[in-house]
This record gives sequence, C-alpha cells and structure tokens, in this order.
Amino acid sequence: MGIGLTEIERESYKDSPVHRLDGRIKIIALISIVFYVAALPRLDDSNFIKLLFLESYLVLLMIIGNLNLFYVMARILAVIPFGLGLAIFQPFIRQPFIETFTVYPMSFPFGLTMTYEGLDFGLTLMARFIVCVTSVIVLSSTMKMNDLVVSARRLGVPREFTLLLTMMVRYLFVFWSVLKRIRVAQKSRLFDVWNKDVPRKWILEQIGNTISSLFVQSYEQGERTYVGMLCRGYGNDHNNLYFHKSKLQVKDAIFGLFTVGLILAVHAFL
Repeated sequence: MGIGLTEIERESYKDSPVHRLDGRIKIIALISIVFYVAALPRLDDSNFIKLLFLESYLVLLMIIGNLNLFYVMARILAVIPFGLGLAIFQPFIRQPFIETFTVYPMSFPFGLTMTYEGLDFGLTLMARFIVCVTSVIVLSSTMKMNDLVVSARRLGVPREFTLLLTMMVRYLFVFWSVLKRIRVAQKSRLFDVWNKDVPRKWILEQIGNTISSLFVQSYEQGERTYVGMLCRGYGNDHNNLYFHKSKLQVKDAIFGLFTVGLILAVHAFL
C-alpha cells in the first residue's frame, strides 16, 4: 500500500485525547523534547537510557493518539538516511572534543581505523536523530496543518513566517495532485523508473523533466496567487491569518506539566 500526502494528513483528523489537546501546548511540549535531546552531552553513558525513556514516552503518545504505526514507521524510515549519512562516518573520524581513542581491532579498506569512542558518538547521534524525528512526527500527526500554523501564530511566531506556512499548507496538496497526474500520465505511457531495458540516461532525463515541470507550475501558481491577493487588498498592514481566541483547559496544563516534568526527571535521575 502506497503512502501519499493525503494518507499522512488523514492521521491528524482522528479523534483521540492527544488530538484534542491544545496545539500550543503540544508544540511547546514536543519541541521541548527536541531541545533537550539536542542539549544532551556529546558522550555520556546515560544518554541511551535517557533517549530510550523519551522515545518510549513518544510511542505511548502514538498509542494513545491511535496513530497508524505503519505510517509512522514509513515516515521515520523516509528520513533515516539523512541521519544515517552523518552517523555512519563518525566511528572513522577522530573528533577534537574526544581526548583519548581506543582503536577497534579490525582492519578496514583504505587504511581506515574505527574507534570505540567514535562508534559510541555515532550511535548516540543516530539515537538523538530518531527521538527528534519521532517527536516531530507525533506533533504533525496529531495536528492538522492549518491548526499547526494557527497555534504557532498564537505563540507569537512572526506574521510573515506564518503567512509562508499558510501558503505552503494551502498549495502543498495542489502540487501533490499535479505530481500524481504526471505520474499517471507516465504510467499510461508505460514509463517505469526501474525498467532495465531502457537507457538510464533517458530515465534521468524524464525525471528531470518532471521536476522542472513542477518548478515551472509552482512559479506560475505563485504569480497567480500573489496577483489574486493584491486584487483582494493584501498589503503589509493586512492581517493574513484569522484565528479565534481559545483558553487552555486543565487537561492541556496537565499534559504540558507532565511532559516538562518527565524531561526534568529524566535529566535528574538517569
């Protein structure tokens, strides 16, 4: 089963205790986990235990939020190569903040040597990456994209930034549908990226044409949108995002305090 943008966004329309929490509290709580993970010491024996507790808490939120774990895992696996690309080289690099190194008793090509300290740092870096990505996925999977922008605006994010996010949310699905139409047209003409009977150069040219077509259409759509906004009175002094006032409830305060308390407890006792 393929995973598309609409399938991922559908997760945010579910009804659960996590989905019903105030967006501002969810942003503060989950981003606090990201900040804490980023602030952990580079090398510490307790890092993995702390990260394991935080990851377990995020998994618990997924279960309470009734999220489809298949989609969650697919999204994590989609970004894993970015973190793995950084972590995989760390065992072979002697970082300046590490004073002593213990060489791993194994020979590698090109004269490379692996150290235990570099391996520890690489694994820690990868674990941090997974926890941060999981936190962001939980946030995006339990909030509609528009609600995420509105909550950010309530927290005082600059108006220009929320305007960009609003436009991105509105037209992200438009270009996703355009890409799907292009893919349907390619399949109807028997185009297959993995076809070994077709020269790879020609396939790369078709992929390049697809990407360039999306860029051109996005530019044209942006021009039409901006002209339409000017015709409707848009200007620098215009409030670009309407949102109604919302009071925090007891459950929101409990969730926020519990998350922050969990972070403090992990830091103090582990």
